[in-house]
Amino acid sequence: MEMITGKKLKMSQIFKDGKVIAVTPIKVADISVFNEGELVKITAISRGIGFQGVVKRWGFHGGPKSHGQKHRLRAPGSIGPTSPQRVLKGRKMAGRTGGVQKTIGNLEIVSLNKENAVLMLKGAVPGYKNSEIKIQKETSHKAKKKAAK
Repeated sequence: MEMITGKKLKMSQIFKDGKVIAVTPIKVADISVFNEGELVKITAISRGIGFQGVVKRWGFHGGPKSHGQKHRLRAPGSIGPTSPQRVLKGRKMAGRTGGVQKTIGNLEIVSLNKENAVLMLKGAVPGYKNSEIKIQKETSHKAKKKAAK
């Protein structure tokens, strides 16, 4: 299946079957390809967060708050062994986070606005407002099971 480009709009919510559903509207050129209830795969550049420490970037737990520790709560701790006396490549350290290509699968099309050519996708989509999004129909097992129902 070919990829269709779209433009991410501001996140919103809709009311359906007595429930509030968080949706991300995406403006596309050709809406006739999609149907309500279909699953799609989205590829976009994620939001750049900037320079982050190891706790936020990699989920490190940090050091203890007591036992003589001072200013070490969010520090990475030891960064290498004693044997090769250098830091090995690939070590998780502080640095720039985000701004990379991300693909999110199994996003459901909740509703279609045919007059404005807008898809309403359930949940969050990577990227800033007005950023370019690539949409592809999902072909996973989950999508096949949903289509069979």
